[in-house]
Amino acid sequence: MKVLIANRGEIAVRVIRACRELGYPTVAVYSEPDRAALHVLYADQAMPIGPAPSRESYLRVDRILGAARKSGADAIHPGYGFLAENADFARACRDAGITFIGPSPESIDAMGTKTDSRQRMQAAGVPVVPGLTHAVKSFEEIAAFARETGLPIMIKASAGGGGKGLRFVERQEDLRSAFDRVTSEGESFFGDGSVYAEKFIRSPRHIEVQILGDQHGTLVHVGERECTLQRRHQKVVEECPSPVVDAKLRDRLGQVAVRAAKAVGYYSAGTIEFLMGPDREFYFLEMNTRLQVEHPVTEMVWGVDLVKEQLRIARGEKLSLRQRDLKPSGHAIECRVYAEDPARNFAPSPGLIRHLNLPEGPGVRNENGVYAGYNVPVFYDPMLSKLVCHAATRSEAIARMQRALREYRVEGIQTTIPFFTAMMEHPDFQAAKFDTGFIDRMLSQLTLERRGNGQVEAAIAAAAILAFEESQQVQLPDDNQSRWKIAGREEAIRGLS
Repeated sequence: MKVLIANRGEIAVRVIRACRELGYPTVAVYSEPDRAALHVLYADQAMPIGPAPSRESYLRVDRILGAARKSGADAIHPGYGFLAENADFARACRDAGITFIGPSPESIDAMGTKTDSRQRMQAAGVPVVPGLTHAVKSFEEIAAFARETGLPIMIKASAGGGGKGLRFVERQEDLRSAFDRVTSEGESFFGDGSVYAEKFIRSPRHIEVQILGDQHGTLVHVGERECTLQRRHQKVVEECPSPVVDAKLRDRLGQVAVRAAKAVGYYSAGTIEFLMGPDREFYFLEMNTRLQVEHPVTEMVWGVDLVKEQLRIARGEKLSLRQRDLKPSGHAIECRVYAEDPARNFAPSPGLIRHLNLPEGPGVRNENGVYAGYNVPVFYDPMLSKLVCHAATRSEAIARMQRALREYRVEGIQTTIPFFTAMMEHPDFQAAKFDTGFIDRMLSQLTLERRGNGQVEAAIAAAAILAFEESQQVQLPDDNQSRWKIAGREEAIRGLS
């Protein structure tokens, strides 16, 4: 099997590594500004697919399939984002005789809109948040729901995801503007202006359950993740296991998640997301029919390589895992490191990375997509890497993360590392006393300083710039064969820009 990765950044590198361990050759695709990106350099082969805008490159199904045909790839891994949950793309792969490393297009369709998935889950006996079970385009229907249910409510785009297309409404006078905004975002981001509404669960936690299924009807769950810590409805810190879930509740969550996946004939890796109230009652929120960004924390605790399992499942192999054999061990925390300036309200911070020092040591894992000398583009998601720390207990994992964050150095741009340092030290985080509104409350109390102003940092940056300038003679090859395929080969990467 030759695998093309229809994505970029750290997830593309992650998939390439799994393929290499299984002996599968890999093909990277890249837009013009990604010509010197790490995933391009690391793959066995690389194919251009267009200019910077995603709609003209990473979202172009025809160009990705063309790259697969030209390179001889017979399988495509979509990563997450872009085309990962696009049923039409999965169907196009199947029609082209290319293995889509993910679920069937029928399963993606079944869970592709929140209203349809809510209806299916209710029919399967899965608890859902009280709300509309059908999509509407009429403000009057939303207003009638608000009167009947009472405020506050959440208005959501039916086809939404990724923190886009949703608004919290607690005042009657804000209802119309929220409806108009969600409708507009639904049309803009997802091509679908239909919306629905749910009752707002106060002080909720966001708990998700990892599932794996093969094409022979076997489905297992691989525990839960704590994904409550979010900013602008985007997860920034994840944990496994959840500090508020015990073994009995974990079993209940897992059984419900497997039931939900079976209701749509699901196979491959997927995630069932729940909202959990302070009373520990939980409700189905949505299903992500793909690999999740935060999958490494599950891998560290449960000892399962989820990407390798995806690859084996796509080949038609039976799942080797059995529920009775899956046991968690220890605790893992993940911080998503973004090219954003937390001292300036998380403004984007693209530009040249002059120096990069990744933390190392026992229990530290870097899911990295950049390098010293790389120019972070402005066109895509600003996540640079994910820092994951695993230890025997949650308190030890926090201490390990604090140590790793102190070692982490990125010079030339601003990152969210100072924000995570402050979070790890917050007493409520350490005591696991938080809900989905925690970060907004925390930010109002913080004064975050920018990194990189000290003499040591300046000296490191100056040395990095000198080394970078001295090595400019190395160029990326013009053909589609990456000559930097294996770690330890000549350091051509230093000369790329």
